[in-house]
Amino acid sequence: MKAAILTAPNALRLQEAAAPQLEAGDVVIRVRAATICGTDIRILRGRKTAGVRYPSVLGHEFAGEVVETGDHAGLDLGDRVALCPAIACGHCDRCKRGQENLCADGANIGYEIDGAFAEQIRIPARAVRAGNLRHLPEAMSFAEAALVEPLACVLNGQNKVGLGLGDTVVILGAGPIGLLHVALARLRGATRIIATDPNEHRRAAAQALGADLALDARLPDLVDRLRAETGGRGADVVICAIGLPALARQATDIAAHGGRVSLFAGFSKGETAEMDVNAIHYNEITVTGAFGLSRADYDRAFDLIASGRLNVQPLLTHSFPLDDALAAFETAESGTAIKVAILND
Repeated sequence: MKAAILTAPNALRLQEAAAPQLEAGDVVIRVRAATICGTDIRILRGRKTAGVRYPSVLGHEFAGEVVETGDHAGLDLGDRVALCPAIACGHCDRCKRGQENLCADGANIGYEIDGAFAEQIRIPARAVRAGNLRHLPEAMSFAEAALVEPLACVLNGQNKVGLGLGDTVVILGAGPIGLLHVALARLRGATRIIATDPNEHRRAAAQALGADLALDARLPDLVDRLRAETGGRGADVVICAIGLPALARQATDIAAHGGRVSLFAGFSKGETAEMDVNAIHYNEITVTGAFGLSRADYDRAFDLIASGRLNVQPLLTHSFPLDDALAAFETAESGTAIKVAILND
């Protein structure tokens, strides 16, 4: 089969690869759509190394058709499915506390297990038994299903800061993740949503998806402008949706008294940021991280998209065949696209 194989940082090549080596109960999916995540780009460029193997196949946002059932009841050849790529052990202390996304003994497709930028992908039997697979309704496209995973991560992040009805929300960064934050915040009843980004196209996309205002992140008086736009009080929730450490300080500067800040985006190991600890203390600002997703997050995100409650179709701006995987990555990191899908007919 064909696969886009990562052999080293900055070395991604389409090659012939051996068919998946199966163990008892494993399922094989013919990948029909896999979308490129910012984390995939960070891995390609060597900015993220944890859990990365060389050679390996990236890709954790995907959907496809079952071509080997592993003899699991309720699973038939040709079934259209998507998968939560985070496989938790279910018995470590973190899993027992309901923190599957922080599982000490888990594995993730696209990291420890070869991912979906290939014609076929192996799904370990334990993931199927745990309920990680979901059948797609007829109206749900493979590309839309691939976006369940990033939406589930966004849902986890917004739950961590209790984003809800009546909140004023500022989202720093209007890339694919920031735009999902905009759409979900609107669905959750935020009263006012402001996004920031240096890219004019992405600012327009943020407003199309529900932002009341989108500001150029390069404005020299951005913090003052954001405070003015929130009536001087600041934002109830501030989400850092791009991995720039300097945004951590910006986030606490614009948070309201009692505000909540999410350091949502992935940062590179060893990066540090300056934060106003005085403001955090006296203004009672809560700062939290948000990493990955649980099966519960995945199921809720799946239902939001499958039901049509949250329309992700506007995010899918570019698609490429697997043969053009490198061009797909280049487009994804160029700033001209929102979400790039690799499609297999």
